Amino acid sequence: MTGFVDECNLHAKGGDGGAGCVSFRREAHVARGGPDGGDGGSGGDVWLVADRNVSSLLAFKDFPFRRADDGTHGQGKKKHGRTGNDLVVSVPEGTVIKDFEGEVLADLVGAGDRWLAAAGGQGGRGNARFLSNKRRAPGFAEQAELGEERWVRLELKLMADVALVGFPNAGKSTLISRISAAKPKVASYPFTTLSPHLGVVRRNDDFEMVVADIPGLIEGAAAGKGLGHQFLRHVERARVLLVLLDLAQVEGKSPQQQEEILISELADYDLKLLDRPRMVVGTKSDVATLSWSGSTISAVTGQGIDSLVGELRQLVEQARETAEQPTQYVVHRPVPEGVQVVRHDDGSFEVLGRQALRAVALSDLTDVDAMSHAQDRLEQLRVPRALARAGATAGDVVIIGSFQFEYEPDT
Repeated sequence: MTGFVDECNLHAKGGDGGAGCVSFRREAHVARGGPDGGDGGSGGDVWLVADRNVSSLLAFKDFPFRRADDGTHGQGKKKHGRTGNDLVVSVPEGTVIKDFEGEVLADLVGAGDRWLAAAGGQGGRGNARFLSNKRRAPGFAEQAELGEERWVRLELKLMADVALVGFPNAGKSTLISRISAAKPKVASYPFTTLSPHLGVVRRNDDFEMVVADIPGLIEGAAAGKGLGHQFLRHVERARVLLVLLDLAQVEGKSPQQQEEILISELADYDLKLLDRPRMVVGTKSDVATLSWSGSTISAVTGQGIDSLVGELRQLVEQARETAEQPTQYVVHRPVPEGVQVVRHDDGSFEVLGRQALRAVALSDLTDVDAMSHAQDRLEQLRVPRALARAGATAGDVVIIGSFQFEYEPDT
């Protein structure tokens, strides 16, 4: 799998909304035409979607930025701006999305699973929307809302039927090249495999199973030694584990010691892995120097390969019938309703709540009418009442989004 990447960062930016238009009807023989400014279009969203045709996160390695289209501005004659196109970003099945604190935000297990990475900003309303008995000729419109943007961490956990587990240079790559069309690099020195490889084993009756060649584990891998956590992550979702024991000399470790260490590392990483169906097989039987009473194979001569594949098939078919299918996992954090006031250590007060933030962020506060409208909106949301209850007094600094002002209580 050339250029395999299983973890990366991603910066997602939703499209900015378009601004509303300030316009008045201007036609011959029509005196004092009313406002006809159109609304701005909303920005597009950025969606991460699991795609079985994508095998790694290589596309994000050198260019982690993804941005959706912006909405366009409104125009006169009540012409609304175009909505920005959503951006669909394909990621491999089994991609886990985390924040930089390590908290899981979403787990895209199967093809088609999707997660909203960054929402587009809403378009501003044109001045035609503010026509009322109080304002017969509104000379203001809403500004554009900026799209969301965030950095997230992507980690891939391979979706495979069988995971090959063994010490470095235990013959995993040679085996997967023998039973599938995968062609990993094979050499006689340790740590030949530095990234996982997937191979598809096909039988004459159209049966298929996916086998993952996991880079060699070492003692202490579960504690993060070497690249242990990166390697063990790909074992989590395998239906069957195939433990390979090197029957040639491995740092003086007997096959029994190899098995004990490997099983211990799996248990230390995730105790549930011990409940998975597994086979234990000795490799390199053609050049074996260590005794082993269990099953043996030679990926070079082909000895025992057919029976191994047959037994793996039975275990995989049983696991497919009994195991629960993994489901998509997404953390939903609804935006709090209403208005909330928070007092900071420096004595300032911050108003939270999407509606209050929008009332200020979308208003052109350099325009007197727009300022008056924003103030009316905040009063409807009972922001002054919430500030008074929080203990705000005259002269205190109040923060709403990027706007700051000194609080003056109602008289």
